[in-house]
Amino acid sequence: MKRALVIGIDDYSGAPLKGCVNDAIEMGSVLQTVGNGDPNFSVRALTSQDGEVTSAAMHEAIEKLFEGDAQTVVLYFAGHGIINRETNTGFIVSQDGKKGAWGMSLVEILSLANRAYPKIKSSVIMLDSCNSGFLGEIAALGGDAPSLIGTGVTILTASHREGVATEGTNHGIFTQIVLDGLRGAASDILGNITPAAIYSLVDQTLGPWGGQRPIYKANVDSFITLRQVAPKIPKEFLRRLPDLFPDEATEFKLDPSYEPARDNVPPEIMAVEPIEEHVAVFKGLQACNRNGLVVPVGAEHMYYAAIESKSCRLTAIGAHYRKLAEDKLF
Repeated sequence: MKRALVIGIDDYSGAPLKGCVNDAIEMGSVLQTVGNGDPNFSVRALTSQDGEVTSAAMHEAIEKLFEGDAQTVVLYFAGHGIINRETNTGFIVSQDGKKGAWGMSLVEILSLANRAYPKIKSSVIMLDSCNSGFLGEIAALGGDAPSLIGTGVTILTASHREGVATEGTNHGIFTQIVLDGLRGAASDILGNITPAAIYSLVDQTLGPWGGQRPIYKANVDSFITLRQVAPKIPKEFLRRLPDLFPDEATEFKLDPSYEPARDNVPPEIMAVEPIEEHVAVFKGLQACNRNGLVVPVGAEHMYYAAIESKSCRLTAIGAHYRKLAEDKLF
């Protein structure tokens, strides 16, 4: 119920590229499985190394992607993009693209995605091409046009409508960040990776002063997960949060038996034996602290909170995950 089409074109006559095929192949490989190797998306690749990616072939493959039922579909394209200034229409460019017939228009792609709902619950379109931020604009309105995006559609592009998509050493700059995000850099505490989190990573990495600015547009009522990786904190421990913190305002009392290290401590602390069960709990609390769910009370670090017999408490994010655990939502 999840499928992806990845398209990569390097071999353009007169204006070849060097990393787009590699981009598409790597994107397909990452999307195909989740972090533990279980199946994720059923992937089809259309690349210029396997044959000419003509306008007809591109149309056929993209139309097929948006046919039938699916939970989520992903369209990824790496190659040239262009805006026809005479008609104010954006295109992804096929290998046989030329003036008047550049490839497939962004209007056509969005129309297919918009019409696919509700048979396809979520459609995600990722474009690593110049002028790709044009996708979703109402062409007839020109310049600073609003977007017209159907229900369940998410758009993530490498550049704004007048921007360029830069190539790196092995991948497009945009695609490299997206791949890093899908491998785990954009995951939440539970290991879920959403398009919004991917955009946040791309946006932060490129920075406000870069020449290349990504675009994110969406019309969704809930976030979808593109990929899952190992949780940052084991779910088994997160499920214990309601027991450790009976309510969100509770402070969890610590003492030296929770901390196995005894570096530079007074003799009376040195004499306190660590308790194995306490040490296991403290290890989980330290992981929560590293990920912003727990903070020490009255001490700078969790180590000192334990050594000095102080406590720790949940942050707002920690209280959120405590509630999720209490409601058995993971």
